[in-house]
Amino acid sequence: MENLEIYKSIFNFCAESILVSDKFGNIVLINNKASLLFGYSIDEMTKIKIEDLIPMRFKGKHPELRESFIENPVPRSMGVGRNLFAKKKNGVEFPVELSLSHFKDENEILIMSFIIDISERVSQEKDVTESHLEVLNLSIEMAKLNSRLETRVEERTEELAIAVKKLAENKKELILLLEKEKGLNELKSRFVTTASHEFRTPLATILTSISLLGKYKREDEQENRERHINRIKSTVVNLTQILSDFLSIDKLEEGHVKNNPSEMNLKTFFEDLKEEMNTFLKFGQEILIDYNSEIDIIFLDGHLLKNALINLVSNAIKYSNEEKKITIKIDLNDGILKIDVIDNGIGIPEEDQPYLFDRFYRATNAVNIQGTGLGMSIVKRYVDILNGTIDFISEKDKGSTFTIELPILG
Repeated sequence: MENLEIYKSIFNFCAESILVSDKFGNIVLINNKASLLFGYSIDEMTKIKIEDLIPMRFKGKHPELRESFIENPVPRSMGVGRNLFAKKKNGVEFPVELSLSHFKDENEILIMSFIIDISERVSQEKDVTESHLEVLNLSIEMAKLNSRLETRVEERTEELAIAVKKLAENKKELILLLEKEKGLNELKSRFVTTASHEFRTPLATILTSISLLGKYKREDEQENRERHINRIKSTVVNLTQILSDFLSIDKLEEGHVKNNPSEMNLKTFFEDLKEEMNTFLKFGQEILIDYNSEIDIIFLDGHLLKNALINLVSNAIKYSNEEKKITIKIDLNDGILKIDVIDNGIGIPEEDQPYLFDRFYRATNAVNIQGTGLGMSIVKRYVDILNGTIDFISEKDKGSTFTIELPILG
């Protein structure tokens, strides 16, 4: 009798949902976990059939499958590698894995079903697939970008050949052309080297996390699955920012970026910028907007300004620790729009400051933080196109303030 009570306790408090049904599909016994999973009381479930827990589109075939199992009652697993669904009392469907076994009670065969809700796993597998597609799209964009750069080199080489023939007697102009070609080849070389380095580690991180996700299948391993999924999402965001830098420098080099001012609401512009950048904040970080102007409507190329500020605010976030504040201060006086982006991050060493706006240059205290070295040169080019100026003050380990000043049409 004592053993019977022990068996009942094990059955009722088992972590998996268990249903026992007869050969006609009538439910004769369930445990607490199954009652919670399907939303029925234990008494309600013993008055329904197994088919009542199956979505309508699969319901018709189930009696035939049950008879097949009774004829050959061998333990088996179902739902692994294919879509298998169950239905709650409220009609909601959810994916499951199912294991079947049997036993006899007074010569009557009873079927024991072990049911696992795999909704979380299916959702996570979907997230991993979407991340994989994003990485694939990034790789395709990189291939296109490299192809365009190769084409540019070929075109410039042909131009140089023609120029050499026509300007053989003009040594000074010939030297300038050669220097231009040399710079372009150096740009291509630096691009390939940087792209290879910056993409190799994130891609390896994603592939490793995807491989490890497949090993965490139990419910008690949810924390491990979440950690790797968040790691994949963070890495994809970094890859997107790197690709954005390369695409921006490509457009600027081609001369495709023009200043096209139009009417814009300055206050709304900064509110939208803050909302967009909030998604990239580290734990405890906060963006503060200090708006000091009674004028809201101005004429300016908001697209170029946004591109410049996204780079500055992204850097402020990236090079600041958790719990730090980033302040964007806006002043408008005498037809000059002044924007300060202020952080309390790692700052810029004094010896690095003269080279900050050079392409591919990275400060000595930032080499272990992911980046391309293109961001500040891109910001400088955008500000130049807007006919403005950019300056900064910074102290190592205390933070930086970047100041943009732009002439505007009121």
